[in-house]
Parts: sequence; structure tokens; C-alpha cells
Amino acid sequence: MTDHQFGRFGIATGLDSSPHSLAAAQTAEELGYPAIWLSGGPLPGLQTITDLIEATNSIKFITGVLAIVTYPAADVGATYAALEASAPGRFTVGLGGAHGPRPIERLTAYLEELEVPVEHRLLAALGPRMLELARDHSAGAFPFLITPEYTAEARKGLGPDKLLAVSHLVVQETDADKARAIARDTISFFPTIPAYAASLERQGFSAADQAELPDHMVDALAAWGTPADIKAKLSEHLAAGADHVAINVITGITGPQPTEQWRALAPTLLT
Repeated sequence: MTDHQFGRFGIATGLDSSPHSLAAAQTAEELGYPAIWLSGGPLPGLQTITDLIEATNSIKFITGVLAIVTYPAADVGATYAALEASAPGRFTVGLGGAHGPRPIERLTAYLEELEVPVEHRLLAALGPRMLELARDHSAGAFPFLITPEYTAEARKGLGPDKLLAVSHLVVQETDADKARAIARDTISFFPTIPAYAASLERQGFSAADQAELPDHMVDALAAWGTPADIKAKLSEHLAAGADHVAINVITGITGPQPTEQWRALAPTLLT
């Protein structure tokens, strides 16, 4: 196993360098979450990682993920080196976003250039070839929008000694219709992305499923209900071979970080 110590449950969220984001990170740390996975899309730049680490004391940050088409390897390596000097062990580089032609080759070339130790970099691997790349050139994989059954397959592809961290959607809502509507709204975007469409198909979700997002598909890809219901669903990934699950809490509302949901879930998830 890798030397990463992210605990069983962390948080996946988008943060920037605003006072609200820094306060949200501090709240997550105070609640006892061991790690925050920073969504690459909302990340305004590498400086934000430094700002978040400086605003907190011990919580670990992983980019989940940096798109290699946006962030040059030299810049990422320099950020890692600076943070390793000032806050050793608190930043792990999560990479992905090698879209377009020849993604494996592009990502391989990037990894060869990247001056970050293998044990401190991860890949957002979904398919078999990406899992092989993660196994051979990084500390492990960070897939999103997968079922526990696919987690078991990912573990086989990675082998027993690599980190497998899974990001899973969470809706803290006990009304089934409301919960599924919130989850369906978020999930609906991903079948439009070829890599995710292919991943969902590998998991047994047909083109019709991906277009219609039936209840069984939503329930497989999002955990909802009481904190105990949510923990039970997320724990299926751990039982299937994941080392860590990052909760991506969605509320159906665009706005501030869902810190109250993090707070409500913490006593159940972190004990």
C-alpha cells in the first residue's frame, strides 16, 4: 500500500482563495476530515492550493484533478516542491484531463516530464488503459461516477498495492424524489463527455440509461438518505477494494460550500 494516509472518508469540492473557501477548508479540518480533493474545474490556479494549505494546519489536499492541458508540468512540479518544503506531505498531485487524440500518450509524456515523486501523484483513471497507467506511473487512481462493482474491477486493474480513492456523489435528503432529482441534475452532464459515457457503458449502463437516467442508475451513482444510509452506501466501495471515498456533496443549489452537510455527516462518517 502507498504511504498516503487519507483516512476512509474525505471531501471532494471546488474551492478558490476567497475568504469563504478558506473558511470552508478550515471547517472541514475542524470537523476531522483528513483530506480535501480539489475539483480542477473550479480551481482558479495553482496559487489556490498554497493559499488553502497556508490557511489550515494539517488537512491534506489532493487535486482531483488538474487538467494537463491547462497546467504545465514545470509549474505543477514547482508548486509541489515549494509546498513539500513548507508543508511536507500535505499536497498530492492528482492529474487528468488528457482529452482529445492519443490521451494515454499525452499523459505518459506529461508524467515523464513532471518532477513529482511517484508516491505523490495520482491519476483520474476510468478505463483499463488509464488504470494500467496509474498503476505503473503513479501512486494510484481517483475515479469518479463509478459503482462499487466497478470499484472491484478497478482494484483488480490497479493491483493490491496502489491507492484507490473513489469520488461519490452524496445528497443529504431522505425524500427519494427530491434526492434523485438533485442527483440526476448533476449526473446528466457526464454522459455528454466521451470518457464518462464509455465508463458508464462499461458499468452496464446502456445508451438509453444514459439518456433517461432511471432511478436504478441514479441510486447506483449517488448516495442519499440519512447519514447512516449514506455511510452504508459509501462503505460498499471500501468493501469492494477502495482505500478511501471522497464525498462530493450536492444540494441542487449553486452557491457556498455545503459545510452544514459536511458537519451533519461527520459524526457518522468519521467514527
